[in-house]
Amino acid sequence: MRLSNYLDKGASIDVDAACLTTDGETLNYGQVQTLSVRIAAGLAARGVGPGDKVAIISSNDPFAFTCVFGISRLGAVWCPINPRNEAEENRELLELSDCTVVFFAGAYAQLVEKIRADLPLVHTWVCLDQQHDDALGWDEFLDGGDGRDPGGVPVDDLAMVVGTGGTTGKPKGVMLTNHNLETMTAITLMSYPFTRTPVYLAMAPLTHAAGVLCFPILALGGEIVIMRSADVGQFLSNVETHRVTHSFLPPTIVYMILADAGLDSTDLSSLECLWYGAAPMSPVRLEEALERIGPVMAQLFGQTEAPMMVSTMEPRDHFFPDGSVATDRLRSAGRPSPLCTVAIMDADGSILPRGERGEIVVRGSLVMDGYYKNPEATEEATRFGWHHTGDIGYLDEDDYLFVVDRAKDMIITGGFNVYSTEVEQALLSHPDVQDCAVIGLPDDHWGEKVTAVVQLRRGGEVTMEELRAHVKDRIGSVKAPKRIEAWSDLPRSKVGKVLKVDIRDELLQADPSATRLGG
Repeated sequence: MRLSNYLDKGASIDVDAACLTTDGETLNYGQVQTLSVRIAAGLAARGVGPGDKVAIISSNDPFAFTCVFGISRLGAVWCPINPRNEAEENRELLELSDCTVVFFAGAYAQLVEKIRADLPLVHTWVCLDQQHDDALGWDEFLDGGDGRDPGGVPVDDLAMVVGTGGTTGKPKGVMLTNHNLETMTAITLMSYPFTRTPVYLAMAPLTHAAGVLCFPILALGGEIVIMRSADVGQFLSNVETHRVTHSFLPPTIVYMILADAGLDSTDLSSLECLWYGAAPMSPVRLEEALERIGPVMAQLFGQTEAPMMVSTMEPRDHFFPDGSVATDRLRSAGRPSPLCTVAIMDADGSILPRGERGEIVVRGSLVMDGYYKNPEATEEATRFGWHHTGDIGYLDEDDYLFVVDRAKDMIITGGFNVYSTEVEQALLSHPDVQDCAVIGLPDDHWGEKVTAVVQLRRGGEVTMEELRAHVKDRIGSVKAPKRIEAWSDLPRSKVGKVLKVDIRDELLQADPSATRLGG
């Protein structure tokens, strides 16, 4: 199954069924299918063939997303580019992946102007929604093809090259094959509830998790409702209006929904699966979500190199058979998925027994084909015959996977290892804390000082001493933050993750000895 096959599968179920809905306008399966063929033909007319790389720079948009299927029909390779990246990062990604064609939304014309001169391999720029002096217009591009499906065959089964940051700050290109994505889709369909034709609400960027989760929806002939921007109030309204059954949100957005005044008055009865992932979620907030959003929360854990489904926890696994919440289990990332082997490894390559902490390693057809043009990084990530996630965790006796922290986020203070995620979960258990981040800052005495920045809930009032005591009572004094600050909001990435690097940089510029709550 290549990416265009999921669209074709949905069309075979009902060609007239709603496929992509945005701002109240709907394209049915037949219309999306026809448009994707025209896109493939337009690319072929401009010399694009199997294996060539084609990028899309756009916010959530039905025509931009349809380009994915056109690229796939040709056997070309989709390179998703998030427009909220810095210009230089996007230039590096386009150069790294050898892109030859770039589709872009007019809203990002200034970004394109900043980078196009330094991308000699890109021979065609296509503006999706405006006239642009140095780019083909959308209609001009489509009319340039003969309207026939070119039927190209993918080279080495490659479907996507996805950018991911490296330890040097330079991006790496993760090569995902059609087989990788077929495995992810199969795990999704076998691991979560799909009791009727799904309606999927895409608020998170389609360049990330929200995009690849569309493929199982399409395979079932479901409808995808696309939100152009992230708005919690509109999200709730869309769930009620479109009778949404499935969606994906990072934990930080779930916290915002829980804090939204309109939540308890919104009809969410259509929901059967609200995926959460991309970052650890507070068990306290998760239990609140199970009560207020409903028994529909569904966890997934993965990474770009092993997309989405390394481990899964469907809604019913959040509860015991008697209907009570499985509170201890809420700290886990679920069980290893059916088509993925997971183990815990020490630094010497030995597999550790249950209960012992080490690096989470993965095997199976979910794992990437390597890093594009980077054999050294590929070899490092696949040493001892396993894919290394860079996450620290353990498996319990019931085969539940617990992710303790990113290896790079571990804090060593006074000779003790402190996992930032554990401190964050303790902070998030306080009712006045909406979100937080914990980092280590240099300290002459401790080596590193456990430091926290919190975002308080509206109306929340808590002192630094109270928060520190709250954490100390739960996980001990060694792990309790030595410094706590409250900020009105936390810096976040385009997918909603808290940016710890930005927080660290800002704190290092401030007085390093300050220990206050305010700001």
